[in-house]
Amino acid sequence: MPARGALYRRALLGALPGVGPSRRPDVTPAVEYAVGGITVDRAHLAEYDRVCGFRLSDTLPATYPHVLGFPLALRLMAAPEFPIPLTGVVHVGNRITVHRPVGAGETLDFVAYAENLRPHERGRQVDVVLTGSVDGEEVWHGVSTYLGRARGPGGEGRRDRVERPVPPAATAHWRVSPRVGRDYARVSGDHNPIHTSRLGARLFGFPRPIAHGMWSKARCLAALESRLPEAYTVEVAFKLPVPLPATVAFSATPAWDFALHDARTGRPHLAGRVR
Repeated sequence: MPARGALYRRALLGALPGVGPSRRPDVTPAVEYAVGGITVDRAHLAEYDRVCGFRLSDTLPATYPHVLGFPLALRLMAAPEFPIPLTGVVHVGNRITVHRPVGAGETLDFVAYAENLRPHERGRQVDVVLTGSVDGEEVWHGVSTYLGRARGPGGEGRRDRVERPVPPAATAHWRVSPRVGRDYARVSGDHNPIHTSRLGARLFGFPRPIAHGMWSKARCLAALESRLPEAYTVEVAFKLPVPLPATVAFSATPAWDFALHDARTGRPHLAGRVR
C-alpha cells in the first residue's frame, strides 16, 4: 500500500500557489490503482473494533475494508489527474455493499478508480470507487462521494432556508469524547488536522475538531451489528459535522433507516439506510 504520509505531503505542497499541478476540473482520470495480497492485522482489527464500538469477531465490519484500502484511494486523489485538490475535498456520502462476510484470515486485493464527475450547486462531485476481492471474486464494494467546493457561476449556489424536520425519536444517546478524533485517526490513518487539532480545525473554519464521517457511519453500524444480514448495502449521507466533544442521538427504524442528530438541538449529522 502507498505510504499515507508522503501522499499528504504531496497534497499540501500541491495546494501552494504556483506549485500545484494544472488540473482538468472537467475530466475524470482514466486510471485505476490496484494492490494485491493485503492481509488483516488482527491486533489492528481489534483496536478498530474498540474505537468504533464493534464486538470482537473474526468477520470484518463492513467499514473495515474501507480503512484497509484507503491508502489506495488516497493515492488516486493525490494524483495530478484527479479533478479536485485533495486538500479541498469534502466527504459527503458513502455507500458500501457487502457481497458476503469477509473473514479476518482472508487475503484481499483492492482496486481504486474515479467515476461520475458531475456538477453540484456548490462546486463539483466525484465518486471514488474502491473494490475488495478474494481469489478473483468481488466481496466488497465501496463508493465515496467527494465534493470540491467552488465559488462563482456553478459554484456556491443559493440555498433557500427550509424548515428542518423534527428528528426521529432517539434509540440511544452517545457521548462523543475529544479523543475519538485522535483514536480514529490512529486506526484509520486519516490524520487530517480538522479531526485531531483545535488549531487545524480553525484553519478550515471549524471552532473545534470534528469527528470523522466514517467513524460516525461505523458507530451507527456497530449499533445495528447484531441484526445485519450476511449481504447488504449500507448508504449514508453526511450532513453537519459532529463537533468534539458532543452528545449525539442515534435513531433507527424497523425499515432499516437510521440517523444521527445533535441530542440538544436536533441538527442532523448523518442519515443512512440498509438495504
